[in-house]
Amino acid sequence: MKINKFTAKVEVCLKPGHVDSEGLTVKNSLLDMDYQVEEVSTAKVYEIDFEADSLKEAESQIEEMCKKLLANPVKDDYKVEVEKSE
Repeated sequence: MKINKFTAKVEVCLKPGHVDSEGLTVKNSLLDMDYQVEEVSTAKVYEIDFEADSLKEAESQIEEMCKKLLANPVKDDYKVEVEKSE
């Protein structure tokens, strides 16, 4: 079976109700600089290049990576995009 190359983009952010200390700090700094911002939230974005047999397997591997390392299921939500790359 041919191995295919994939690129995944994973965005991890806090679930609603969790305090985003970094976002709050940035918001306060922007307000101090006279920018009229209402809310600031932060997120981490991971771009991962890897190999898998199929798109389905690639998506499965990324889900596993998220659950085991990239996102804390207690406090984080995440979005995943997986594309075949050249």
